[in-house]
Amino acid sequence: MIVTATLEGSIIALLRLKTIEQSRLLTGMLVIPEYRGIGVGNALLTHCENTVFNDGDYCFAFKHLKHYYAQHGFKTIDTSALPNSLKMAYLRYVDSGKDLIPMQFITSDTPNSVVL
Repeated sequence: MIVTATLEGSIIALLRLKTIEQSRLLTGMLVIPEYRGIGVGNALLTHCENTVFNDGDYCFAFKHLKHYYAQHGFKTIDTSALPNSLKMAYLRYVDSGKDLIPMQFITSDTPNSVVL
């Protein structure tokens, strides 16, 4: 699933959620450079937080973006709380040198989640 932000008919930002088995993973977000720093990314994430994201959606955030995603309902979780299909992908990314943390979108106290 791709969600876009447009201005006067042109795409200025997008976010991609990829379905992996029974889960969805936020695999990317991009804001066109000339629209960065003016709230477009926050507006796109707020829209998704209110209408697109479900409890149990995940992202692998770069550590420096942890608080950014936390502002939009994502909570840091332990690797052991990831579904197996996502855990394998996460470990591959980390083993390749990426500095990521697993996060889960949680609107309430979702049963069986481990929030750090």
